[in-house]
Amino acid sequence: MSNPLLSWYGELTTRNRLLKRGSLLLMPGMLWLILFLVLPGFVLVVVSFATRGAYGQLEWTFTVENYQRLAGFSLFGWTSDYLLILWRSVVVAFVTTLVSVVLSYPLCFFIAGRSERSRYMWLTLVIIPFWTNMVIRAYAWFLILAPEMPIAKLAAFLGFIPAGSPLYPNAFAVYLGMVSMFLPFVTLPLYASVERIDWALVEAAQDLYASPIRVFTQAVLPQTMPGLSVGIILTFVPAMGMFVVPDLLGGAKYMLVGNLIQQQFGSSRDWPFGAAISMGLMVLTMIGLHIYRRKGKEIEYV
Repeated sequence: MSNPLLSWYGELTTRNRLLKRGSLLLMPGMLWLILFLVLPGFVLVVVSFATRGAYGQLEWTFTVENYQRLAGFSLFGWTSDYLLILWRSVVVAFVTTLVSVVLSYPLCFFIAGRSERSRYMWLTLVIIPFWTNMVIRAYAWFLILAPEMPIAKLAAFLGFIPAGSPLYPNAFAVYLGMVSMFLPFVTLPLYASVERIDWALVEAAQDLYASPIRVFTQAVLPQTMPGLSVGIILTFVPAMGMFVVPDLLGGAKYMLVGNLIQQQFGSSRDWPFGAAISMGLMVLTMIGLHIYRRKGKEIEYV
């Protein structure tokens, strides 16, 4: 017979009843995850082993040819084109996350140092980009980087681009657009940690004659790691699969894995190969998060 327990609101109950009640409370969330995460992921795995028909239809003849093609092997030998696209996507996501973090730290400290009334104003300015569609924000960079604008004129004067040319499509425009898209994703969670910093620890490190770098790594960084971790994940994961910004600001000169997936599910109608690329993207993302988790623990205990 189960021992009676006193629940949090004073009801006399048993452990089995608590487990059943907890399961009922968890069930809606579990069903949501199964329907919209687990089940689509399973379908994606199955489709990645299927075959594309002559007219783009799915044929349930299972093969590993899609993954071999992703690795570069085909009837005409080996090529590194797809692997380079995957690697370029990792580099772009990493650089975007790194630049966003570097820019977010001084921005967060600046906002945290303002008065309470002006602090909300600055946070609103950070949030404002979320009020506009991502495609519209990407198109806005066409105007900012246009030949008649000061940035393009300065670049032409310094000899970086020919006179009368825009600053797109190229890698610079892609990185600029990516950072502008994801900077709020790092700033907002990081600010929540910066606002709660115990400045007594910072002052203690300064009293012990620690260098500015040592003060940051030993007293500031560990206290901001929770917000930093959330910001990095919220930036790195979607940046890996971003296709709007590279497509508009990079054009055909700067294809990333998101553009490649969109192309397979769109004009090429090669769903099995697109599913295989998606699985490769998921694996790369999980590897990146695993590496960050291990390095993050090392930083936290330094």
